[in-house]
Amino acid sequence: MGAQSAQKQERVTDVPDGFAVAVVREDGKWRCTPMRPATLTSLTAAETELRELRSAGAVFGILDIDDEFFVIVRPAPSGTRLLLSDATAALDYDIAAEVLEKLDADIDDEELERCDPFEEGDLGLLSDIGLPEAVLGVILDESDDLYADEQVGRIAREMGFADELSAVLDRLGR
Repeated sequence: MGAQSAQKQERVTDVPDGFAVAVVREDGKWRCTPMRPATLTSLTAAETELRELRSAGAVFGILDIDDEFFVIVRPAPSGTRLLLSDATAALDYDIAAEVLEKLDADIDDEELERCDPFEEGDLGLLSDIGLPEAVLGVILDESDDLYADEQVGRIAREMGFADELSAVLDRLGR
């Protein structure tokens, strides 16, 4: 084992603290439901669970991982649309690395170690249902001042499902 690989940090494989919520917009109303804990460690599990909701309306998931970063997952027939709030999280979290891989982001660990946190993915993935790309960009720019759960709360307020999200988080004891 080379010195470099011995120094490489272990990625988090246990279920991290955080929450995963499926958000559905149907008939002009928002509905939020908790997702299984496995979705916090596996993008595939999150995609599968969201696809199984089979709603006629818009469906997406928000995964808050350790209040360090979040992932928005929006399955679509043409392929899942994704946003990772902090690409540097891929150094420590398998799910963040999985998102970067799925996005085909050509960023190696050495590059990530040198970078300040930055988002990666589709900033416009919620623009058709009430969150303009520019507004999401502003929320992401506040990562120095806000924890991931606070950024998720801002997204929910901007889109109009803050009460529904809050009710789910209360049930989850968050």
